[in-house]
Amino acid sequence: MALPMARPQQQPQAAPIAVARPRLPAAETILPYLQRLDEARWYSNFGPLLTELEQRLSARFARPTQAITVANATQALSLALRAMDLAPGGYVALPAWTFVATAHAVIQAGLRPWFLDVDAATWMLDPARVEALAPNLNGEIVAAIPVCAFGAMPDLDAWIAFRERTGVPVLVDAAACFDTLSDARLPSVVSLHATKVLGLGEGGYLATEDAALAAGVRKLSTFGFEGSRESLIPATNAKLSEYAAAVGLAALDGWPGDRLRWMRTAQHLRIALIGLPEVTFQPGWGSDWVTSVCTVGLPRGAADQVAERLRRHGVDTRQWWGGGCHASRAFAGCRREALPVTEALAGSTLGLPFSIDMEDHEIARVAAALRDAL
Repeated sequence: MALPMARPQQQPQAAPIAVARPRLPAAETILPYLQRLDEARWYSNFGPLLTELEQRLSARFARPTQAITVANATQALSLALRAMDLAPGGYVALPAWTFVATAHAVIQAGLRPWFLDVDAATWMLDPARVEALAPNLNGEIVAAIPVCAFGAMPDLDAWIAFRERTGVPVLVDAAACFDTLSDARLPSVVSLHATKVLGLGEGGYLATEDAALAAGVRKLSTFGFEGSRESLIPATNAKLSEYAAAVGLAALDGWPGDRLRWMRTAQHLRIALIGLPEVTFQPGWGSDWVTSVCTVGLPRGAADQVAERLRRHGVDTRQWWGGGCHASRAFAGCRREALPVTEALAGSTLGLPFSIDMEDHEIARVAAALRDAL
């Protein structure tokens, strides 16, 4: 009698690789700060932990700088624009290649976004592109916001020279630049969201050498108070609590080691993709500076197809800025210039899986999936 044929064994499918796995400080590293909080019984309103956090953030800068914490980076951008006392309804020049928070902050400040294209090499707004709108710099454009692309820094000296030549205030959206920002001659906003290289859940801070601007943002973030219980100006409540500060202080304690771990993972990923010349990294990413995402360049128009093929391999991806900020319906009526570079970047850049504790076998899977996809 013939024996039944054995069915082939089904190989277990590998777990999907997430595009991001945020990691905040472990509970045991936060505990000493929570114990200090309990002893002080001071839970919000600029207590000792938040004061220490701001002092330690300020100390990261070579020149005297104030770090003013706010509930999140979007609020920090909006309140900084308000504290600049700009003409209501004026235009703010900003890149279309940015996250939507930049434009939301402009609108919340009572201003209007004017979307400009970015440089193809840096993925960032160049001051010369704003100056090309010269007739509009006298009144219509009241500020400019260069955005740091995924953690890379723009040419600050060029933007300082732009400010001096034109008189147009400049505010830097440095949301992903905790590692790279060390110069606050231009006011800059950093995010402390859980997805960033140093996060505390929700939060952000303005770094500035301008004491008046720092005081203005502080006043706007705390009901318009300034040394008394009288509300001096229309404002909001955008303070960080002592609990958030406890997480932030623990994160700062662990930052030197965490930065090395981010660097290690980035280097391993770069090495794994050496044989794929079609995949390009931002200059200096993972060697000179670190950030919490890995956004790579691909052949023109290939992003959607590559993302779909990676998905079939169980590799998650993200187009972090979608088709560009201007493409969101919320900003459909906003003023814009021609955006060919932004549109090209939307179709040729892709966020790959990247996390502080990404393992070598996961990196190998990503590399193999990319080879197949390309």
